[in-house]
Amino acid sequence: MKNILITNDDDNYAASVSDILINEASPEQAVVDVLYSTLNYKDALAITGKGKIIRDFPMVPGIDLVGTVAKPAQDGRLKQEQLVLLNGFGYGERFAGGLTQQAHIADKHLIALPEGMQPIHAMMLGTAGYTAMLCVMALQQAGITPSMGDILVTGANGGVGSVSVLLLSKLGYTVVASTGRPEESDFLKGLGASEIIHRDTLNQPGKPLGKETWAGVVDSLGSHTLANACAGTKYGGAVAACGLAQGMDFTSSVAPFILRGVKLLGIDSVNRPIADRVQAWQMLHDLIDTDKLEALSRTIGFDAVIETANQLLAGKIRGRVVVDVKA
Repeated sequence: MKNILITNDDDNYAASVSDILINEASPEQAVVDVLYSTLNYKDALAITGKGKIIRDFPMVPGIDLVGTVAKPAQDGRLKQEQLVLLNGFGYGERFAGGLTQQAHIADKHLIALPEGMQPIHAMMLGTAGYTAMLCVMALQQAGITPSMGDILVTGANGGVGSVSVLLLSKLGYTVVASTGRPEESDFLKGLGASEIIHRDTLNQPGKPLGKETWAGVVDSLGSHTLANACAGTKYGGAVAACGLAQGMDFTSSVAPFILRGVKLLGIDSVNRPIADRVQAWQMLHDLIDTDKLEALSRTIGFDAVIETANQLLAGKIRGRVVVDVKA
């Protein structure tokens, strides 16, 4: 039973490929034979120890998985051999997660894979894609339409950013992609971005109000970037905030909110209700161009996970990383 195992014995933090099983399934848990997992920013923080993600040791990281039910939970709603998805809910932090070949998951935390979706495509999306969909849904629910103007996507080469570009362009929005890697401009334009700007125009302290530039924003960075995104949003616009890659601080003012009526929309993907998850995943299945999704994804095996986690935090990975747990 191969997995990624994180230990912290006597403050000696380590991640390794292991065959140690750290828990047994309870009656409320389904036993899932994992097909694929992913490597997200949060997973990379956990694996490298550069973020205080893990709540209990030893721990199997991995906030995502897709697989088949090998053994349903007692009185559960899922059937044997059913294809299922997991995102968030504290897996890989408080509960053993998806970077394993077999996982024990509470029945209430699993959803069925949308009919017709390929398992590998689900993990090419993963929590990043699911979060991007929640951001886009929030902008739509806030009344932001394509006719209102440009949508800014920060961290556009990352998982959330790249899928956001793909989704927004599919829905007819004009997308401005912000990135620190201008050499990836052709890649982002291939996903649907109309304009590329450098992240340095947003990631330093700015003014309380800037020029009204964007009708909406998807931000995965936080800190000064989020503050400047709010300051540059048009009257009545909306900003969906879902990440903290630049930092947890938010050095803004109330000016965009009380002078322009800008809406700041907090996007939580970890504890989202099941109904929202089902809706988001069905929309992903309906909207995503799988050829473009494959173009922004790469697949690795267990042996490459730890090194790839370091590369991800160093900003050397674009798009999505799928982990084939059988490789």
